[in-house]
Amino acid sequence: MLPDYSDHSVSADEMPTKFLNPEDLHDLDANNDIETDKPQEACGVFGVLATNGDVAKLVYFGLYALQHRGQESAGITVYDDRGNTHTHKAMGLVAQIFNETILSEMKGALAIGHNRYSTTGSSKVCNAQPIVVNTRLGDFSLAHNGNLVNATELRAELSAQGHALESTTDSEGIAFAVGEAVEEGKDWQEAIVVALRRSYGAFSLVMAMPNAIAGARDAYGVRPLVIGKTADGSYVLSSETCGLDIIGAEYVREVLPGELVIITMENGIQSLQWEESKPKLCVFEMIYFARPDSVMHEESLYTYRMRIGALLAKESLVDADIVIGVPDSGIPAAIGFSRESGIPYAEGLIKNRYVGRTFIQPTQAMRESGIRMKLNTLRDVLKNKRVIVIDDSIVRGTTSRKIVRALREAGATEVHMRISSPPVTHPCFYGIDTDSQDHLIASHNSVEAIAKQIEVDTLAYLSHDAMLKATQVDTTHFCTACFTGKYPIDVPDKLKRTKLMLENTAP
Repeated sequence: MLPDYSDHSVSADEMPTKFLNPEDLHDLDANNDIETDKPQEACGVFGVLATNGDVAKLVYFGLYALQHRGQESAGITVYDDRGNTHTHKAMGLVAQIFNETILSEMKGALAIGHNRYSTTGSSKVCNAQPIVVNTRLGDFSLAHNGNLVNATELRAELSAQGHALESTTDSEGIAFAVGEAVEEGKDWQEAIVVALRRSYGAFSLVMAMPNAIAGARDAYGVRPLVIGKTADGSYVLSSETCGLDIIGAEYVREVLPGELVIITMENGIQSLQWEESKPKLCVFEMIYFARPDSVMHEESLYTYRMRIGALLAKESLVDADIVIGVPDSGIPAAIGFSRESGIPYAEGLIKNRYVGRTFIQPTQAMRESGIRMKLNTLRDVLKNKRVIVIDDSIVRGTTSRKIVRALREAGATEVHMRISSPPVTHPCFYGIDTDSQDHLIASHNSVEAIAKQIEVDTLAYLSHDAMLKATQVDTTHFCTACFTGKYPIDVPDKLKRTKLMLENTAP
């Protein structure tokens, strides 16, 4: 008899009555949402094993700090003192899904949580995480950041073995694989390793069992994961260090590529190198995805982003009156550019940080008037100025053009755009939501042609070498596939054809 893999007490009471498809969101925000023309991070994961007390609120705040990593859905699974799980997950932002009443009912000293932005699997509540499966050893729960390149094959294998998969995510396949191995007689560590070795692609996992939390990364460490510890001895796993900071936990170390850690109160952190480490951290974590106050390679990403701005100024300086950044991710690089060039930094664009994702469509008249719900110009700052505007990337180019037009309407006499990363020419298969290659403006246009399309006076990108040099660590330890098309983890041809232009795909 197959084990029960149903998810326990999934709550969706606060799920909005109507949600738009991601495609609709692109159309909805075409005039006002600067994030729609950016690569979108897949997920944030978080877990706490506490010395005592209820940890649901700690996980809530951890997810709150990681909200930038996924805004479609969120969830928390808590283990009570008998090892039973209580899961609450729904569509929307963390603060919309959870409240004091819900959190107070989720009692236990062990919990994991997840923020989601879909890359594999559609935007539905059934795809929200954590995923919980029932086994002979108790409930196993999993939260996943990344993307499997063998998701279709793994799901097919599990379905053929009689497992009724309920979602359309690759993450569910990993959880089922663990449950299957446990049912075959393996202990938790053995079962997790079996599942990891069946999973190909990018994954940072936070997992939980009745008396332990666990973290694992793929051998390349494409997506980040760190360990923290609080003053009272509680252990924390988080996608980024900003998740540790919000609950007062101190950074211990990162989970290494190819490492599995299982953490219990009795034995602390137990580590197993389940596969040889071949570090290839996604360089876009450094440039854009991770919060600027998160620490990687012993410094804040704010410092790294200022450094690439300075290098950008060295590579592509132009005469101008002010330097501005596209909020928020372009600002550190703009400050670095200003300091290196001596051109004054100014705020020319203001972002409304209180506007979340809206599902209320603007009127046609509002669309025609060029509404700017999230980004607006400071006319008195920009009028009669030659402006250098710094952004972290250009994907389709549609938002860049709207920003340039807005700057000119505000009185800028020249607009020079500088990008603190190389041209994005290839899609990601490792957990970042990027357009197919034919929609990436740099995949089929020269820099000069892009400049013409987005209507700037000049355009320049940071060089690939400068981007890596600025990390001040081994430059071979990064995945740069979106800039080069060199994928460190083999991608099956069938999957490549879903995003790559056919003429650039091997038969």
